[in-house]
Amino acid sequence: MAELYMSATCTRHALPQRLADFPTLSNALDYAALGHTGLNFYDGRCRLTAVVQYATLRRAAQAIARQLRGLGLQRGDRVALIADTEPGFMEVFFGCQYAGFVPVPLPIPSGMGNRAPYVEKLRGMLANCMPSAVLAPKELLALAREAAPAGLAFIGSVGELKSQPVPQVELTPSRPDEIAYLQYTSGSTRFPRGVVVTQRAVMANLQGMIQHGLGVSPLDRCVSWLPFYHDMGLVGFVLGPMASQLSVDYLRTQDFAMRPRQWLNLIGQNGGTISFAPPFGYDICVRRARASDAEQLDLSSWRIAGIGAEPIRAEVLERFAEQFALAGFDRKAFLPCYGLAESTLGVTFGRRNSGVRVETVDRRAMERCSVAVAAAAGEQASRFVNCGPVLPGHRLQIRDGQGKVLPERHVGHVVLQGPSVMSGYYRDPASTGKVIDTGGWLDTGDLGYLSEGELFVTGRQKDVLIVRGRNIWPQDIEYLVESRPEIRPGDAIAFVVPAEPDPVVVVQVQCRVTEPEKRDLLVRTLISLITTEIGITVTVELVPPHSLPRTSSGKPSRAEARKRFLGQIPADSGLSLAIT
Repeated sequence: MAELYMSATCTRHALPQRLADFPTLSNALDYAALGHTGLNFYDGRCRLTAVVQYATLRRAAQAIARQLRGLGLQRGDRVALIADTEPGFMEVFFGCQYAGFVPVPLPIPSGMGNRAPYVEKLRGMLANCMPSAVLAPKELLALAREAAPAGLAFIGSVGELKSQPVPQVELTPSRPDEIAYLQYTSGSTRFPRGVVVTQRAVMANLQGMIQHGLGVSPLDRCVSWLPFYHDMGLVGFVLGPMASQLSVDYLRTQDFAMRPRQWLNLIGQNGGTISFAPPFGYDICVRRARASDAEQLDLSSWRIAGIGAEPIRAEVLERFAEQFALAGFDRKAFLPCYGLAESTLGVTFGRRNSGVRVETVDRRAMERCSVAVAAAAGEQASRFVNCGPVLPGHRLQIRDGQGKVLPERHVGHVVLQGPSVMSGYYRDPASTGKVIDTGGWLDTGDLGYLSEGELFVTGRQKDVLIVRGRNIWPQDIEYLVESRPEIRPGDAIAFVVPAEPDPVVVVQVQCRVTEPEKRDLLVRTLISLITTEIGITVTVELVPPHSLPRTSSGKPSRAEARKRFLGQIPADSGLSLAIT
């Protein structure tokens, strides 16, 4: 392993560090190329497969920019990229920056069994962004061709594009007021929409995150398994390291899913200091790790273990900290944050070196009055994680349904204003007008409250279960179900469906139990537990493992689960569901 480490790009270098204080991404790469840091790609066994210094990336990107120009692409044309974790993605993405094209990162399929829905989703994204060129890994080209519209200037792999002639034309990089890229949302509540991110917006967000959120230094080294098509993977671990001249080590998302311990191995192997994951990333490490693993790992260099998902589950992180304390992991490294693609990426960051700070609030006061007050001993309670203050230069407010600003500790709509906010959804002014008002305030779609200026996210507006005047948070039900020893974290999803005289709360639970008697006992146990603790009656449905829908970022898609559930009900049933 020492030989592989020595061949990877360095952490320390003589180039004076600049923290994203550039007007555009191409300017940032021009500066990073003066040093010796860069990108390192690893396989599922932590073996180094490719090393790309920023200087090499710059040369390759400029060549590709000219090749795209040679295909007849005009300034502002979109270039769709099915974004696997490979150097070719970087070359094309930054090639677009040097020629004034707009790269559009698109997801890879979650599994080969999902071919038809993936092609349908990809076809919708391509119809929306109307690209002039589509690039995909060789193994996904057939799917890309099936989804792509006719009349493209080019469709093929990055290798095929690089075999094209390189015309010697002058390059004019994207300007600060031009589009840097389109970021498709994960689609947790609706079909994904293309977020328009300008050069000015992405640079403002990078500067805020790097300087104030992470406190980056020249000694930092990044490690990531996050997909390049997701905002946390793209902005946080492709653009962020480059804009601060840091080396970064990549593990493919698929390899992490198969061997999550390799993420931790890579951090220890290369002395990684900054790495992020949604809560399920930390949870899968706990569930897949052996008792002896912690003794064989070295996580002492890991100073920022970021968590970005909503809502953040403190219990999952506590288990991770306990299990890997022997590996030198410091629980104070946890850094909860809040963000969304509509604000490029980061919105708020917790306090560094403070770990996970949790408030335990009275559940009934939340449900009845939308107020977060401390829970007394013995009272039903909900736990929420402190996600910190908003980044400098931005404003964050909590408003009620009529747009009135609420005082601290009152739960309402999280709204945001600032230089990182998107200019809109691409070719979708109607949807843009629904989330951005005339004053430039973005309704994030999330609910939360402020305490001493720091944000606590309580859930999604569209996910709240309104039952007989109570606002019930679905995660309260899900966490309660997952507290049972036979049910894993992430194996439950709760949503409401319309019915008369009252709406019905449905809880779907992934179940590995096959014996009918045990399944029946589990259903009765869960119904009793929810009725006792939450005070509502529910329908519990046991579903096969890996069947609950999730977004591309791993969040539970309650809207999709509801849609699938309603599809099970005969059209003439009148939604008269039996409540057991």
